Amino acid sequence: MKNVIFKKTLFPLLLLLSFIGFSQNLPLSKDAKISVITCGLGNETYSYFGHTAIRVADPANNIDLVYNYGAFDFRTPNFVAKFAKGDLQYFVVVHPFVDFMNEYNYEQRSVFEQELIIPQDLKQKLFDNLNTTLLSEDRFYTYKFIDKNCTSMVVDIINKTLNGKIITKKGNTDITYRSILFPYFDGHFYDKLGTSIIFGTKVDQLGTKIFLPFELKNSLDKTIFQGHPLATKSETLLSFEKETPTSWWNNVYTYLFILGFVVLAQNKIVDKIYLFILSLMGFFFVVVGFYSFHHELAMNYNVLLFSPLLLILIVFSITKNKRWTYRFAVLHLLFLVVYTLFLLNKAHLFIVLPMIITSGFVLVRVALRNKKRIPIII
Repeated sequence: MKNVIFKKTLFPLLLLLSFIGFSQNLPLSKDAKISVITCGLGNETYSYFGHTAIRVADPANNIDLVYNYGAFDFRTPNFVAKFAKGDLQYFVVVHPFVDFMNEYNYEQRSVFEQELIIPQDLKQKLFDNLNTTLLSEDRFYTYKFIDKNCTSMVVDIINKTLNGKIITKKGNTDITYRSILFPYFDGHFYDKLGTSIIFGTKVDQLGTKIFLPFELKNSLDKTIFQGHPLATKSETLLSFEKETPTSWWNNVYTYLFILGFVVLAQNKIVDKIYLFILSLMGFFFVVVGFYSFHHELAMNYNVLLFSPLLLILIVFSITKNKRWTYRFAVLHLLFLVVYTLFLLNKAHLFIVLPMIITSGFVLVRVALRNKKRIPIII
């Protein structure tokens, strides 16, 4: 979904900008076509979900351009911090269609096209809107995983041009965003696990918004405008079979092996290391939840499993305060019960269940080691 700014764009783009500046009021010919481009999934993090763009092709005016809302600049000061906080600026750029296709051919990612079936005046209006955006401050936007991305921005500018909420989501509106995302992580187990535990309540809402490229592609197939389909049936411009990657470590087996080791080791040091790692992750989730503008990271109930309070338990255990070690172990066992009940109808129940079980074993052991023994009087 996120698409890195092409390195070669800088700067044929200057020439394109000068052309666009001239062509803002350039009338499109009757042969012009405007289409939505959907790009296939890749195996890089930024390409897991595909990509959306808009193509404007007008042979009579020697125009064949792709407007891309998914660009960002790695050279932005404090790039990582800005991305985590949620105030990283994305922006729209324009590419020659041939360069755009060469990039996806090189990455071996499929490309699909759906031509918009709209009157000439609306084609012109959409073309003008795209160019106005490109040459104004509106070309920048603050990226939001669900609410503002390369796909939602394309939906917004087309709907704006059509004077209404014409494009809406068709299908899968009765399942959560979390459930929708799960299949996109096939072959990337720890990415799936990571997003399962770092996302909060927002992704458990029903997925009623178009936020992924193939959701838009499927919705366009079912959208009616002025009594006829808004777009033609999808045409395949590039076709590649996506390969699901295999890895000796990035899979469920290493995950189960590590957790199985923790359970079977029955070692105090191993237990402390395990609980310490969980507590650090809990601190991270809490800090990010307050620090970040990403609503998807707020209200993260997964801290019931990854509790920062586990650090206090470890301190009590190290200082041999058996009473409070026992109490905190029991408290976290209660957290686990509540967490498990809360997860019963959530998409990520089964992926975190092994960790719940492991934490249960460890906390029971800690509780039993520190439970005050009742003296037996004979």
